[in-house]
Amino acid sequence: MSARTRRAAGPARTSGARPGGRAPTDLGGRTRARAEWDPLREVLIHRPGVEMFFGLMEPYSFLYERAFRIDEATYEHGTLEHALVEEGITVRHLIHLAIEVGARHPELLEQVRHQVLRLVRYSGPKEMVERARRALRQNLDRFDGETLFNILLLRPSVHLERHPGTRVILPQVRLDTPLANLYFMRDQQALTANGFVLGRMAKPQRRNEPLLTGALLRTWGADIVTEIRAPGTFEGGDFIPMGSFALLGTGDRTNASAVRQILAAPIGFDEVAVVHQPSHPAVPGDAPDPMIDMHLDTYLNVPGKGLAVGCGALLRRAQTEVYVRRGARGMVRSPGHRSLYDYLTSKKVTVVEISTLEQMSYASNFLCVRDRRIIAVEVDQEVDRVIATLSAAARADPHRYRALLALVKKERTDLLAKNEMFPRKVALREAGVEVVPVSLQEITGGYGGAHCMTCAMVRSS
Repeated sequence: MSARTRRAAGPARTSGARPGGRAPTDLGGRTRARAEWDPLREVLIHRPGVEMFFGLMEPYSFLYERAFRIDEATYEHGTLEHALVEEGITVRHLIHLAIEVGARHPELLEQVRHQVLRLVRYSGPKEMVERARRALRQNLDRFDGETLFNILLLRPSVHLERHPGTRVILPQVRLDTPLANLYFMRDQQALTANGFVLGRMAKPQRRNEPLLTGALLRTWGADIVTEIRAPGTFEGGDFIPMGSFALLGTGDRTNASAVRQILAAPIGFDEVAVVHQPSHPAVPGDAPDPMIDMHLDTYLNVPGKGLAVGCGALLRRAQTEVYVRRGARGMVRSPGHRSLYDYLTSKKVTVVEISTLEQMSYASNFLCVRDRRIIAVEVDQEVDRVIATLSAAARADPHRYRALLALVKKERTDLLAKNEMFPRKVALREAGVEVVPVSLQEITGGYGGAHCMTCAMVRSS
């Protein structure tokens, strides 16, 4: 079936909430996740739109891994949504949530309108600018929720140029860093045992995303345990709840200030392992490469109780500090440190190891929908693009990437010979893990898989 035919048909049952499900209600008291394997009940996603186009105009600056085809990417996002719905999960769209919140909370819409007046700027001849500003103020009450949402998404301003003639005006629309990464809904916040930690993005390109998502979640009634303040930076891909303890990654995207803020917050875990972003042994030097392991969930994930999937080379180099709650003293660091691999095994967690090539091809960025059932990227569709990107990096900087390129090429040969490419691994089958495979070969060009594209809102056992 051609891409055009598939898009015409569309993924079945992909609406803003699960058909036949309950009507949207406030989330207070329900936004919880004690363990990554607890059944996923509700999830929040954002279907990418025109903002993705602007990201593709300069992929590197917008933090994308590579260029990709928008039409296929949006279709693939629809197939991911379809897979979620088929698993019985209530799927909410961010824009629908915004419209519903606006309808139920007019005071929020009024706040947004004031923000729009500050955000949208006009430049040019004085009288033309004054007319445009006056028209914006007059028209704001006519803007519906979707229009206001798109203004926040694209952040437009207008430069006006007068030309000879009647009403011959050249308006040039300029966008102030559109939210091209918003579809990676994992990162703006993290769901803990007591509610959300609202993040603060490390990169200025994404700094405005949690201002939007956090305001919506808070107004909708989601439980908020803390909001990261400057100079802290925290992104949700660095947090994994593990039942009796939690993992918290730190490195390029989550810094020490945010770690301290989270440890001081009532997140509902009496033990937190702080995991330092590791460097890869095939890359010279001690500095981690954030495009190899940007977040914790790019090299480790949890498909079920007592089970983890991760890149062994990184797990063994990721240094881990353990903090335990000590009554009034709060979270206190235990003596010593160990690798993440050793910490997990000490917790009786079995680790299914994946190769560096699989890890770089989003193998660990799956979404656990319930104990031992995951929605996972078809890794064999990703490897050629990953190797092509790495080959370009090796040509530009052979000292840094030549050995890594040689390693992943050898891994590809070995994995194909054994028919062991994730998620088709014997160890997964033996552990009883069921896999729902999804093809995301275009949309992963933004650098993220099924886990990155979903904000868990409710997990309950």
